[in-house]
Amino acid sequence: MKTRYLVNFLFKTAVIGGIAGLIISFFVQFDIYVSYLSPFNYWELIGLFIFNIGLGLTFSVLSMTGFFAYLFVHRYGISLFRSFWPTVQLLLIAFVLFDLVYFPYQATKGEVSIRWYILMVLVFFVYGWFVAKRKAKETKQNAFIPALFFMIVMTAVEWVPGLQAEGTEYAWLMIAPLLACNTYQILALHRMNQKSSELTSKKNMSSSNNKRPSHSKA
Repeated sequence: MKTRYLVNFLFKTAVIGGIAGLIISFFVQFDIYVSYLSPFNYWELIGLFIFNIGLGLTFSVLSMTGFFAYLFVHRYGISLFRSFWPTVQLLLIAFVLFDLVYFPYQATKGEVSIRWYILMVLVFFVYGWFVAKRKAKETKQNAFIPALFFMIVMTAVEWVPGLQAEGTEYAWLMIAPLLACNTYQILALHRMNQKSSELTSKKNMSSSNNKRPSHSKA
C-alpha cells in the first residue's frame, strides 16, 4: 500500500469521525444547543461545536487503532484456528451480543426494561449485517463473517469506555463516530488496495515498455 493512500485513508477516517461526532451531538445534546440559541451565545455555541468535533476525532483515532488491531487478530486467528476461525468468530459475535444485553441490564438493576437493550442490540446487529453483506458483495463471500466480526466485536470493544460511563449521553456520543469510522474503514480498505495495485501495475508496465531495446533499421 502506497504511503499517500494510507495517509488519505487515515485523514478521511478522522474527518468522518469528527462529522459524525458533531451530528450525533445535535440529538444527544439538543437541550444544550437550545439554551445557547435562546438567547444566542456565539462563543459558547462555537465552543460546543469544537468540543464535539474534537470528541469525534478522538473516537476516530480509537477506531483506527481497533481496525489495525483487527487486521492483526484476523491474521493470527487464521494461523491459529485455520478452518475453524469462521466458527470462532461467530461464537465471539454471539457472546458479545449477549453481553451487550446482559451486563447493561444488570447495571440498571431492572430500572430499564430489557426490551430496550434487546432492541439496541438488534439494530446494532442488523447494521453490522448490512455492512458485512456490502463488503462480501464488493469482494468475495467469505469476507462476510470477518466483516461482521469487525463491525460487532471490535466496535463493542472500542465502545467499552462509553458503556462504563454514567448515563447514556457519552455512550451515544461515542458509538456514532465509531460506527461511521469502522464502516468506512472496512469498506474502503479493498478499494484502496485495488487502486494501489492498479497504479503499481501501470508503473511496472510503463517501466518495462521504456526498457525495451529499440531496433534500428540496417
